[in-house]
Amino acid sequence: MHTALTVLELLLSLLLIGVVVLQSGKSAGLSGSIAGGAEVLFGGKKKGLDELLSKITWVLLAAFLVVALLMSLLL
Repeated sequence: MHTALTVLELLLSLLLIGVVVLQSGKSAGLSGSIAGGAEVLFGGKKKGLDELLSKITWVLLAAFLVVALLMSLLL
């Protein structure tokens, strides 16, 4: 059981890293801070793919935390 949870935790961590890397940044350097700063500051709408990746990130994070808690209870 512990081995299966360890493998699942490893898989979740790799997926979480991959999804975070795929997300676009908040700004694009100096030009982003000047031109698009207001959009970030006042909560501009996320585009379709960014919104989907954000939701996937939260789901993977929740699953990662649940598996980590289960692993700590089994030790």
